[in-house]
Amino acid sequence: MANNSSLIFLRLTGAGFRTVFDELAALRIAVFYDYPYLYEGSVDYEKSYLETYARAERSLLFAVYDGEQLVGATTALPLRDETAEVQAPFLAAGYDIDTIFYFGESILLPAYRGLGLGNRFFDEREAHARRFGQYKLACFCAVQRPVDHPLRPDGYKPLDEFWTKRGYRRDNTLQSSFIWPDRNEPVETVKPMIYWTRMLN
Repeated sequence: MANNSSLIFLRLTGAGFRTVFDELAALRIAVFYDYPYLYEGSVDYEKSYLETYARAERSLLFAVYDGEQLVGATTALPLRDETAEVQAPFLAAGYDIDTIFYFGESILLPAYRGLGLGNRFFDEREAHARRFGQYKLACFCAVQRPVDHPLRPDGYKPLDEFWTKRGYRRDNTLQSSFIWPDRNEPVETVKPMIYWTRMLN
């Protein structure tokens, strides 16, 4: 197992994302290949996705390096700067999206889990959102897989308990549908995404 003493942390915002597109894309593809995302990714798609963050002046990338290797990362940006599919459930529910900060991925290679970086990722994103003064709510979404999914690993434990301890609450009224190809499947399929929210003040 790795240890914290060897790690280097980097914060980037806005256009700074473009300086790490390739390595961040590769990390996302590697981590999301596993359950529950089962994502069969491509670098071209990843770069298109990451452009959303590069165009947002208030976006955040908090990256974790072990030497020169990117081993973990977390992202965030104002919901106003997110795509229409992410904004849609909040607009439909009557939220003011100019007061909401959206938290993207938190990804770590397996050897770097259990070091407290999951909490660090939330601390960094929450502090970044509060810095601007106008954001009242933080949110993120998670894929919903059936409990009997054939690729669910034995002993798999979802992160619901961790998120709840962080003060987030699952809101089943806020849902989006994302499309991506599951690994070893030839076509994209629709995935239900449920949002979790927490007040920032």
